[in-house]
Amino acid sequence: MVGRKLTTTVFGLTALSFMLVPGTVLAKGEKPKVLKPCMQCHADAAENDIRGKFGSVSMKAETLKIETGGAPWLVNFDDETDLVGAEALNKIPAGKEILVSYRAEDGMMIADSVAVKPPAKLDPAMLIKIDELAPLIEQGPKKGNFTIVDARPGKLFIGGHIPGAISIYDAQFEKNLDKLPKNKDNLLIFYCGGPT
Repeated sequence: MVGRKLTTTVFGLTALSFMLVPGTVLAKGEKPKVLKPCMQCHADAAENDIRGKFGSVSMKAETLKIETGGAPWLVNFDDETDLVGAEALNKIPAGKEILVSYRAEDGMMIADSVAVKPPAKLDPAMLIKIDELAPLIEQGPKKGNFTIVDARPGKLFIGGHIPGAISIYDAQFEKNLDKLPKNKDNLLIFYCGGPT
């Protein structure tokens, strides 16, 4: 029974040490501070910035969880934390893109600000409505004189796409310019998973 108690205590101390220092770096390397898709626009993140997807929030523990593709980051917040783009931390939807700027204080990461990425603003003249797109899809790209590009990750394209679409994932757009039509008079239509 003494051995069992000792094991529990040692495990408890180990778990506690990881909880007290959120963002602890494991021996194999650092966790990314920028989510891979965000790197196409934000490759040079500031030292005390984390760009990723909102995981969750604990209002009681005053802690945010940010997903960046590795182990999640846990960042504390306080009454001084600025919030931009949302009415409250607990109103941010899971998976929403955020930027957290933080400071180190007593071995903890404290959020100075949390900025929620606003929806993309597109010129309405550049949008095509479903009732305009449907007849084109029926004609097909050659007859309709258009190219339709699925800008989602390839695995989503494989799972289902608009007939006649080609796959050019947004994060790899520059590498796939050769897939675009040579004729610049063709209508070029892009679609994705929704505004971000």
